[in-house]
Amino acid sequence: MRGSESGRARGVALDVARSLGLAVDDAVVLHDSNRVTLRLLPGDVLAQVAPVAHQVARFEIGLARRLAATGCPVAALEPRVAPRAYERDGFVVTFWTYYEPVPSPEITPAEYAGALARLHAGMRTLDFPLPHFTERVERALRLVADRDRTPALADADRRLLGDTLRTLGRAIAERGAAEQPLHGEPHPGNVLATDGGLLFIDLETCCRGPVEFDLAHAPDDVGAHYPAADAELLRMCRLLVLAMITTWRWDRDDRLPDGRRLGVEWLGRLRAGLADDGPDTHD
Repeated sequence: MRGSESGRARGVALDVARSLGLAVDDAVVLHDSNRVTLRLLPGDVLAQVAPVAHQVARFEIGLARRLAATGCPVAALEPRVAPRAYERDGFVVTFWTYYEPVPSPEITPAEYAGALARLHAGMRTLDFPLPHFTERVERALRLVADRDRTPALADADRRLLGDTLRTLGRAIAERGAAEQPLHGEPHPGNVLATDGGLLFIDLETCCRGPVEFDLAHAPDDVGAHYPAADAELLRMCRLLVLAMITTWRWDRDDRLPDGRRLGVEWLGRLRAGLADDGPDTHD
């Protein structure tokens, strides 16, 4: 969020927490992007705050409750307040358990793959409406096509991203692989190393698709430890995901620190990956 909006979000989180009887005097910003993540002190509560118009809090809370009931490795909601989204002054606030970081965690590929496999196993038991992963590809394509939203993207790069998203998105969907509920973005930034093991956070991106789409977000070595992962499909998904996250970096409203530098770097990686692995991204 922008500076003034972020400050208002912090104030709303404190007000809502106090109205619910939580002991909070201060809020420390842990992450600030499309929503603000705060550690509320001294009660050690994690609060997430987003503008009402850009949030999926009810979806995320409903999914978190169901996954927790299956024993999935996901972060828990804050037990001291009712598990729901709290709206106030144009923002929606949700409260989650705060987990003290484990010092210098060393997550092995096998541990990562095992936790993700357990998450996927639990998700397969749910009957919960989720968007298809191709809807996220379509959002990226719309962003590439919108020159007002991506004014700094050169024409050649715009064509590269558009062709890659369109061709690989279609090829993966038409491959006929088994599909199931997915986390959507289980990259290392969405994995917590806790005393109780690895936990996945930020369920707002959950979708349906092949498990290889999730594996494409994880470090490269994780796929080798995931049961029965399709190596060719995973290669395709990695290129598709790289094209998607590169596209987000060229959004004029992108808030990721150093995002533009990463956008340039990832364009280079995408070109190299397409050249090495050979899919023709031109219709």
